[in-house]
Amino acid sequence: MSGTSADDLLHFWFEECQPAQWFRKDPVFDQEVRERFGALCERALAGELQAWAEEPGSALALVLLLDQLPRQLWRGQPGAFAGDAAALELSQRALAKDWVEAEPLRERRQFWLMPLMHSEDLSIQDQSLGPFERFTDDTTTEFARRHRDVIARFGRFPHRNEALGRPSSAEELAFLQEPGSHF
Repeated sequence: MSGTSADDLLHFWFEECQPAQWFRKDPVFDQEVRERFGALCERALAGELQAWAEEPGSALALVLLLDQLPRQLWRGQPGAFAGDAAALELSQRALAKDWVEAEPLRERRQFWLMPLMHSEDLSIQDQSLGPFERFTDDTTTEFARRHRDVIARFGRFPHRNEALGRPSSAEELAFLQEPGSHF
């Protein structure tokens, strides 16, 4: 069964899935996401779901379609990052409209903010730490700090270099050998 609505996606992500599934590399889960929401994700990336950006619930689903699901659908490929700019814009808009603050569930607030964590812009990374501290938990905030520190050090995420066809420096290659460097 494929999901066709914002509610379908939000129910799947926040009620059917376990939090451990969200970030773990799992080909079985990736395939389930592909089968259920791949076509919807492609529509979002093509700009066909812009009307969803007008209300908090559907806008959060759109953030997931632009930011998180591409990472499952096109893991290790450039497409994994294709929606990042649009997701970042929605995340910043949600903060400005107080949609993040109004969201009672921490897990949903976390995904509102994930595009900030995924940005390769240091100023956005710096600005993200306050919202992560305010609206998420200590573990998520620590991940945000780690992401920010990588951008401060390299100006980009070295683990994306291969997928994006970017050459890696010797320092980046050494970093990628360290435990926990691939997030």
